[in-house]
Amino acid sequence: MQKKFINTLLLMTSLSLTILNFGCDSQGPAENAGEKVDQSVENTKDAVEEASDKITGKGPAEKAGEKVDEAIEPKK
Repeated sequence: MQKKFINTLLLMTSLSLTILNFGCDSQGPAENAGEKVDQSVENTKDAVEEASDKITGKGPAEKAGEKVDEAIEPKK
């Protein structure tokens, strides 16, 4: 009796994991379009940031310094 219960439990667990694994893989057209929009927005944001840095003259060292200053200064 106990062996039958363990086998049934094992079978149910295996089936559940299989369904969960394969059920989440397929992406619909809306999800694909959303990912493309997200990537486009991120690329545009990066391009604007780079252009802004060229205009203002902020380089990576200055950005890092600003982050350190923000971390050190007490919050008001």
